Amino acid sequence: MRPSSLDIEKTAADWLARCDAGACTDAERAALDVWLAQDSAHKVAWLRLQAAWSEAGRLRALAAGRPEGATVRPAPAPGDDRRARMLAALQPRPRPRRDSRRRWLHFTAAAALAACALLIGWTLRPAPPVAASVYASSLGQVRNFTLADGSHAILSSDSRIEVRLQPHARDITLVRGEAIFEVAKDPGRPFTVAAAGYRAIAVGTRYGVRRDAANLRVVVTEGTVRLESTAPGPSAHPALLLPAGSVALVRGGGVLVRSLALAQARDLLDWPSGMLAFRDAPLSEVAAEFNRYNARKLVVADDAAAALRIGGSFRWDNEDGFVRLLEAGFPVRAEASADRIVLHSR
Repeated sequence: MRPSSLDIEKTAADWLARCDAGACTDAERAALDVWLAQDSAHKVAWLRLQAAWSEAGRLRALAAGRPEGATVRPAPAPGDDRRARMLAALQPRPRPRRDSRRRWLHFTAAAALAACALLIGWTLRPAPPVAASVYASSLGQVRNFTLADGSHAILSSDSRIEVRLQPHARDITLVRGEAIFEVAKDPGRPFTVAAAGYRAIAVGTRYGVRRDAANLRVVVTEGTVRLESTAPGPSAHPALLLPAGSVALVRGGGVLVRSLALAQARDLLDWPSGMLAFRDAPLSEVAAEFNRYNARKLVVADDAAAALRIGGSFRWDNEDGFVRLLEAGFPVRAEASADRIVLHSR
């Protein structure tokens, strides 16, 4: 049966009483070393007792009957008395008595300090990071997502957004591609779409944001959107308010805003239905738009073909039909291969 901690302390006190009195023989010292090596609890008790005994002059156990704070050097004593003193040195010092009113005042002050510390810690603690929800579409795919706040995000082909919804803000990053946002009304939480050094901010509206390399396009079909630059200092462009029917083009460091008929603005965001609408657009632009949705690319071979003006609505998943229409109604000749269709003027 393993001895109790009190038994171990008593044994340690016996050893220390003998060794402190200078009566320890070499054999006893060797026996002490064996006892200390038997169990880590033996060594801990021995070290605690040594430390307490060395400070015994400042402990109440050796200052009984003297003013508090007085020091008394341990005096020689018989073995049993010395062991008792050593064990007493291990006991915690009794706390001085104070009247209940003083104890209550101290308790109240300590509680107030603790409350202040908790309040300051809560106020100054760093806000926990907000995890981003990622939504993406692959090439030739249009996907519709419902966000946690009730808003809808429609992603065009090969697009990606990151969404961070917080108590006072709804932050979306358009990493690539194009998306239409149908924003749930929440005046206390602005809905912000960041892309290419700009933020498009709304509360409850419908608008599309498109990112092409360093270029940006914002189309508003409902409500009002605030477009502002994220560039620091004087290089930032002034904020713009874009009402429904507005198209903002950010290109080459400048911002161009056009006002369209609402039906025209909606045509620009008609791709979720599978249609691409063009109004007197050059063939180079039309081909690039088809290429956003298809692995088989349209390549415009010369400037004359690139400058041809195209109007109408076409299915973006039917490039073969579009090419047949070009050959039938325009001076265009097509050369088709497995991965591309080259368009020449004729």
